[in-house]
Amino acid sequence: MQFPRTLLLATVIGTLSLAAKVSPAAAEQWYFWVQNNSEAQLQRLLVSQDRNSWSYFDIGEGIAPGESAKLIWDESTNNQNCNQWIKAEFSDGEESKPARFNFCKDLDEPIVFK
Repeated sequence: MQFPRTLLLATVIGTLSLAAKVSPAAAEQWYFWVQNNSEAQLQRLLVSQDRNSWSYFDIGEGIAPGESAKLIWDESTNNQNCNQWIKAEFSDGEESKPARFNFCKDLDEPIVFK
């Protein structure tokens, strides 16, 4: 499948949490959208179950201001929880406040970072 340039395919590094138990074929449905409404490049996304230990998505060169990206969860997270904390790091050194998100619901409603 070929994606438009504005969409980035992401993989999860480390032990991230997501999704009720699903088959590998169903794993393709686990995605989420991120929208960068800040004035700086979104350089890094971090997720955590407990807000103490954070792992990150590889989002390549980042997400430019005003852009959105569809991110795909790695199959290694298939048997983990839906509820996660997520935060963003920006090119200007700012970091968003962590927000709790259910990654099994509202798949097409973007997570907006300002």
